[in-house]
This record gives sequence, C-alpha cells and structure tokens, in this order.
Amino acid sequence: MSPALSAVARPRLSRPSWLSPKVFRTEVLAGLVVALALIPEAISFSILAGVDPRVGLFASFTMAVTIAICGGRPAMISAATGAVALVVAPLAKEYGLDYLVAAVILGGAIQILLAVLGVAKLMRFIPRSVMVGFVNALAILILTAQIPHLIGVPWLVYPLVAVALAIIVGLPRLTRAVPAPLVAIIVLTVVTAVAGVAVPSVGDEGALPDSLPTLAVPHVPWTLDTLTLIAPYALGIALVGLMESLMTAKLVDDITDTHSNKTRESWGQGVANIVTGFFGGMGGCAMIGQTMINVKASGARTRLSTFLAGVFLLVLVVALGDVVAAIPMAALVAVMIIVSVSTFDWHSIAPRTLKRMPVGETVVMLATVAVTLATRNLAVGVLVGVLTATVVFARHVARVVEVTSVLDPEGSSRIYSVHGELFFASSNDLVGQFDYADDPDNVVIDMAQAHVWDASSVAALDAITTKYAARGKTVEITGLNKPSARIHNTLAGQFGVDH
Repeated sequence: MSPALSAVARPRLSRPSWLSPKVFRTEVLAGLVVALALIPEAISFSILAGVDPRVGLFASFTMAVTIAICGGRPAMISAATGAVALVVAPLAKEYGLDYLVAAVILGGAIQILLAVLGVAKLMRFIPRSVMVGFVNALAILILTAQIPHLIGVPWLVYPLVAVALAIIVGLPRLTRAVPAPLVAIIVLTVVTAVAGVAVPSVGDEGALPDSLPTLAVPHVPWTLDTLTLIAPYALGIALVGLMESLMTAKLVDDITDTHSNKTRESWGQGVANIVTGFFGGMGGCAMIGQTMINVKASGARTRLSTFLAGVFLLVLVVALGDVVAAIPMAALVAVMIIVSVSTFDWHSIAPRTLKRMPVGETVVMLATVAVTLATRNLAVGVLVGVLTATVVFARHVARVVEVTSVLDPEGSSRIYSVHGELFFASSNDLVGQFDYADDPDNVVIDMAQAHVWDASSVAALDAITTKYAARGKTVEITGLNKPSARIHNTLAGQFGVDH
C-alpha cells in the first residue's frame, strides 16, 4: 500500500481541546480556584458529618479525580457535599467511620445499578419550574452558608470582603487572562500576611492532612446484620447523590449549550463513591457551587479542570498546608457570594415574568424553594417540587376534558363525543356527564378525540355502560385509537362495577 493510501486509510485522531495553550491555561487556573474553594467546604462538611476534616478533604480529592475520568459531564465538579454529609451523620455518630465508609461503598454500587436501570431518563420528568426553584434555593443556601463567617468576626473582615468583591466584579472588565476569584484570593492573602492582620483563615476551620490517603477495606463484620444496618444510609447516599448530580449536569448543559451523557454520569458517580470509600472518604456528589465557580466564574469547559481541582486540592493541603491555612476566609466568602448572585435566576422573580407566568408554575417554583430552605436538602425540595408540578398538571389537564352530545335525526340514538385526555384525575368526572334516564335506547360514545391512559378511565367507561345496561339501554364505544383500544380491550369488564 502506498504511503498516500495508507495515510487515507488511517483515521485522524481529534486533538483534545485542552491541548490548546489558551484552553489549557484556563483549565489549570480554574482547577486551582476550585481547589482553593473546596478546602473550607470539605472541612465544613466533615464537621457536619461528625468525622475528621481529613475524611472530607480526601473524599473531595478522590471524587474529583475519579469523576473526571468516569463522569459524563465535562467541567462539572464532584466532591464531598453537605447533602451526603447529612445522610451519613447519624451513622457516623452512632457506629463510627468504618460503617460510614462501608455505606459509601454500597451507595456507589447502588448508583451503578440505578444507572444500568436507566435512572438518568427520569430527568425528563423534572419540569423547568422545579429546575428554577432548585437553582434559586441553591443560591440562597450558598449565601446563607456564608453568614457564620460574617458574624462575630473582627471588623477588618468586612472591608476585606468588599475589596475581594470589587476585584471579582471589576477585574473581568479589564482582563480575563486570569480568573478574578484567584486574583482576589492571592491579593487578600498577601495583604493580610504582609500587614500581619489577625482575621479568620482557612486554618481556623480545621486541621489539614499531612500525608496521602491510603487504600483500605473498612473494618466491619461482613454479615447480613451489617448490610441491614448500612443499607438505608447507602440508599440515601445513592438517591441524593444522583439527584443532585443529574440536576447539576442539566444546569451546566443549559449554561454551556452542550449535551452530556447522563447515564455515564450516573455510573461515574457510583464508581467515584466506591473509590472514595476504599480510600476512607465520606462520599459525595456533584457540587453546584464549585461547578458554577469552574464553569461560570472561571470559564472551564473540559475534564482537565475537574481532574486538576482534585490534584491541586491534595497538593495544597498536604505539601502547602501552611500557605493554604493562611488564606483569609473573607476571600472565599466573597467568591461564594458572587457565585450565589450569579446562580440565582433573577428573571424568575421579575414582576413582568411573574405577571405572565401561569400561577401553577410560580407555585411549583416557590414550593421547591420553600421546602429546600426548610429542610436544607435539595433532594427533598426537588421531590416536593415534582409532586407539586404533577398535581398542578393533573388538575389542569383534568379541566380540559369535554363531553358534547347530539341526537340523531331519527331520534333513536344519542351520540356523545369525548374530547381530551382521560386518566385518573379527569375520568372521575366523566360518569356524571351522561343523561342515563332520558337518553334513547341506543347510545354511542365517540372517543375519536380522546385518549385513554389508565385503568381509572376504563373503569369509568365500564361504569357508564353498566348504568345504561341497568336501564335496558345499549352503549357502543367507537373511535378508540390503537393504544386506547388496547388498554380498553384488556381491562374492560375486569373491575366488577356494580351500579
């Protein structure tokens, strides 16, 4: 084969986008900013879970590195999270770290199983109003989480936060060569170190590790009793982690106008939790706050930033622990405030939007926000939002079912025409829309403009025919489309309707 033909026969491999110098620089700097922001968060979540700060820091490292390789959403950050910390806290408090780690490993296995079963496809059932509520509630939680860092602190904290905010907001108007949050963190750290100012720092949040994480198997009895004990916690880790991760992935899809593989993300989260558990971590999932820092504030778009966020985190806390410990919390508070403001969907509460938006949509959004803030659990808020949206939708659709009738020219039969979607919420009122006593002996129910969705609708049609039969009248149901005819033929006469 000639060299020319050989060259044609060999497919050209596409060059990874992060090899571009500009993209590479952006990804590296974004990973560094995220790593700095992860440190106090991981320490705080460790304290929330009732474990040593090292457990949360190591979990953030292993989650970020593993998901960068296995995950389906580029540039999304996964690490130790507050939602998972809330799930495992009772287990850690009562039974200790080894049982927590075992639950994390089992939770990861459940996530892989759910991915195989296609749980990612359930994302299509989450309405936009729930997504907006999720985002708004998250922004509020991020903001309120900064309040403890602003209460009972030296007065110098407030001007430092103001300076950091000014840098983050103003620097992008001059240059975007480096991420503004990173500049703010460096400036405030240098200023406080040179001036010898005593303000709260990252080191005050907890001890930083001085060694690398090691691979180990949790020391628990591998018995049915242990499985029964950790299973509820593992299921909670799996469900909460997947829900927050898939919601975050969908949000990043919208921001970047790209599509990601949600099924791969689901089993990637499972693999990451299994790896994290065997390295003694507390488990985690996608982090919306750090993801927004990475994607919106720093402009990252590839897996490199996620991978480097984990690597930088480990390097910073192990090799440069003294430097990291000196970073003033004021700088990180300012970063998170900007993230909160940019995450909130301000358009959703604009008077013009509220005036035009259907009331039901607004109710769903507010319910999602209210429940999330009350429980401080995004997963619970989303579940309540979806349930509220389902009720609102069912009520709306139930109202659009219409029944009209005409008497044939000879007066020997009446023809009823049913229009709309028949399901449990709409079919219950169907029985009362027929004139059983005064109709002629022959009744035709034309279903050409209707669709039968469930057993409740078939039961309603059975009740109608039974009522007419009790009066010696016959009913003919016509016009059923193929899916409606299939469910009707299968279930008709199976409900023992007695009227």
